[in-house]
Amino acid sequence: MKSKITAIALFATTAATVALYPAYQSIGGITPVKQPPIEIPVINPVARQSARIDVVFALDTTGSMSGLIQAAKEKIWSIATTMASANSAPEVRMGLVAYRDRGDAYVTQVIDLSSDLDTMYAKLMDFKADGGGDSPESVNQALHDAVNNMSWSKDGQAYKVVFLVGDAPPHMDYQDDVKYPVTLATAKQKNIVVNTIQSGHNSGTRQGWQQIASLGNGQYFQVGQAGNAVAISTPFDEKIAKLSAKLDDTRLYYGDKEEKAKQQRKLKSADKLHASASVESRARRATFNASKSGERNFLGDGELVDDITSGRVDLSSIDRDKLPEPMKPMTPVEQEVLITETAERRKELQSEISVLAEQRSDYLKKKVEEGGGAKDSLDDKIYRAVREQAGKLGMVYEADAPDY
Repeated sequence: MKSKITAIALFATTAATVALYPAYQSIGGITPVKQPPIEIPVINPVARQSARIDVVFALDTTGSMSGLIQAAKEKIWSIATTMASANSAPEVRMGLVAYRDRGDAYVTQVIDLSSDLDTMYAKLMDFKADGGGDSPESVNQALHDAVNNMSWSKDGQAYKVVFLVGDAPPHMDYQDDVKYPVTLATAKQKNIVVNTIQSGHNSGTRQGWQQIASLGNGQYFQVGQAGNAVAISTPFDEKIAKLSAKLDDTRLYYGDKEEKAKQQRKLKSADKLHASASVESRARRATFNASKSGERNFLGDGELVDDITSGRVDLSSIDRDKLPEPMKPMTPVEQEVLITETAERRKELQSEISVLAEQRSDYLKKKVEEGGGAKDSLDDKIYRAVREQAGKLGMVYEADAPDY
């Protein structure tokens, strides 16, 4: 039976400053440098959650931001886990706007909001710090895309937030873009909060970032050039990462040709993560996937084992052509046995991961306390903003510190 499960797994894997700026009257121009979003398949909900968080990171990807970009790659999963830790177990969707400036390789690249964080993360892994050189960047374009070119939730109680992260002020001398005060007025109409995180100590950036946060009903933070993120390895990371890879291999997908193509993209993203991401990052992802909110990212859409064992779908009702290829020649009894054994194996792995994840969390909290706390870290500042802002929408965060 183990060989059958392995075969199916193999099949699935292959299958500046506005206050002093004299040309401020040009606000409201058109935006000519608009690039289409990178499409990510939207994963249908495993179960309707009682709350939703939509978060978009608008991230400066010019050369000086290499340290913070690496921090983002390492910490995105713990940020997701932190956001998911509200009592309401919110559905977490993430999106990304990578930005540089005119004359660079790109002005913006947009990855739309999705609960499929694996695919979003696989795109994030490809971003490298490059370009730039002059101080101002296309911040106006980045904010415009973040506010207007994302599939923001229509739920009036959703917590919708943008974190603008960069070290250079906005270009206010372009006559043909939408200036950020206009974009932030639109954000307010859409109930989108805009927070700013300044990397480094540029005084021009500080003034612009503070004003953007003020107009965006958000908060301004300043961190070191590398982000001041908590980066601690634990004795549990490697084992959690290995268990997570085994857990991913329990996913069996079914559907028509188009559905299987989407599922294949998700599987390839997970494979890329297991092959290229750090052990610590993979452990953070496993911790997120072990949470109630993380189920959506782990399972995705059309996962056969969960659909059958939950009772949502009857195995006999699925057209044979929609089944994973190795299951097609099986008898109904063999198919049922495979589903049952895979479900049991999954439950065992999830239990092991949950225990280790809790031990890992305790270890990290102890290390942070021994180091005098992490009040100035990127992790802590994001958590405190989320706790306050999402709290106004009824999402309760009881922890004193974020997940690391």
